[in-house]
This record gives sequence, structure tokens and C-alpha cells, in this order.
Amino acid sequence: MKSGVVLRGYIDIPALSWDAVLAELSNHVQLTLAEDGCQCFEVDPDRNVPHRLTVYEEFRSAASFEAHQRRVKASRWGRLTEGAERHYEITTL
Repeated sequence: MKSGVVLRGYIDIPALSWDAVLAELSNHVQLTLAEDGCQCFEVDPDRNVPHRLTVYEEFRSAASFEAHQRRVKASRWGRLTEGAERHYEITTL
């Protein structure tokens, strides 16, 4: 992956939002995988930490990653996870 972006880490969801976030998760993943430049997108509940989702993303370019970030902020997922604590490491290749 030349000039790509990899994001890995986790997101802690407020307990009161957990059920709604899980209900929207498959839609969020489907929409993201359909984005131009998305090469890998995995979001899964952490088996050891309650209300935590582990995240791994690969995008072909910085531009496709930035487009993804804009889409997410304007989406239902973005609204549902607005109060979540994100802990990400972003690497540009």
C-alpha cells in the first residue's frame, strides 16, 4: 500500500449508547467497505473490556481516509459515537 493510511486502536462507548451503537455497527461497516479507497475495515467488540470496540482500518490514500472521516462525522454512526473516547494510532505509509 503506497501512500496509504492505517488506523488501529479502540473506541470506548458510553454504556448508555452501547446498544444503539451495536445496532448501527453492521451498517457502518458496510458503508465504509463500499467507500472508494477502503481496503480493510474491522470493528469488533472487545472480549475483555466492556463497551469497547477494537478498530483496524486501511485506506489506499490520505485523501480516501480523509473522505471517510468526513462521511463518518456526518453519519448516524458519527452521531451515536459522538461522546465516545477514541484511542487511535494513525500511520501513513
